[in-house]
Amino acid sequence: MAELIIHSEKIKENLKYLSHYFETHNIAWSLITKLFSGDKTFLKTILTEDIIEKIPSVGDSRLMSLRNIREVYPNVKTIYINPSVAEHADDVVTYADISLNTSITTIEALNVAAKKKNVIHKIIIMVELGDLREGINNEDILAFYKSVFNLSHIEVLGIGSNLGCLFGVEPTPENLMQLSLSKALISEKFKTDLKFLSGGTSITLPLIENNLMPKEINHFRVGEAAFLGICPLDGKQFKELNTDTFELHANIIELQVKNVVPGGIISAAHSIDTIHNNEKNNSVRSYKAILDFGLLDVSKSDIEAENSFLYVGATSDMFVIDLGENKEKYKLGDKIKFKLNYMAVVRLLNSKFIDKVYV
Repeated sequence: MAELIIHSEKIKENLKYLSHYFETHNIAWSLITKLFSGDKTFLKTILTEDIIEKIPSVGDSRLMSLRNIREVYPNVKTIYINPSVAEHADDVVTYADISLNTSITTIEALNVAAKKKNVIHKIIIMVELGDLREGINNEDILAFYKSVFNLSHIEVLGIGSNLGCLFGVEPTPENLMQLSLSKALISEKFKTDLKFLSGGTSITLPLIENNLMPKEINHFRVGEAAFLGICPLDGKQFKELNTDTFELHANIIELQVKNVVPGGIISAAHSIDTIHNNEKNNSVRSYKAILDFGLLDVSKSDIEAENSFLYVGATSDMFVIDLGENKEKYKLGDKIKFKLNYMAVVRLLNSKFIDKVYV
């Protein structure tokens, strides 16, 4: 079975580095763990006590994941980062100390759920800044805040935004400044102060480095940089973070010299993920390897082989490459290594057909 190699110590080094980095810049942060989908082995192996004590809160987009976090670390502060619906209010209040919200109806239900449990549930109101993901329209923020700030068991902790996740709208000082202006309007109108402006994610990190971050932005929600060591804005390493944290090791399960051109009539049932080949000579042959993973596990576009191979095609459970000049280096049973981007790691971690190996 193909293996996803998880370099635990390198990830832990990243988490320690970011904790120190944000502390140095007087920024609170939440580690977003949706990459691991609440896997308890991950929680026990990587989020050890010495790591978790330096992280103000841990966030996830799945309530099941937050439930697992609470089971392993009952005292950790948790944040639910997806807008919810009223019918899930009890679970949100049970598993999350803080939640991101865009619906007055949901917040009212959260208030009822929190009152039943005799707790104060904290919320961050998400504001739309152009990426068209979650968030209320900026011009509606005063009316929205007025509707929820006086609920008995709700504390509005702050306002936030999400940029770069859906359409890739780049965070800039100008669009983030809208959060600062909204905070100022709320402070003036309601004579109150908001603790957090949650405008930072992995893609926003360069603004800190370039001294372009509006000083009011004081909360980041970070996942990709923590686990893969890169800034999504340019796909490059951020500071001294480790980027070689995950690898896919696939086994060669067949190694044969075969024709380059398929033989016979190509039907509509052929694999939808194959290369376009202009070779017309069906006598040309090449050295092909079949690997033990497929499209159910990961997309070809999200992985990169350690060596240069020609991609041939893939089915749901097999991946075929042409070894080309590397043909003498491999034999049946050998492993081919692949580098992975964020989406590749997400899918491989969630595939039940891939072994997860913590090293």
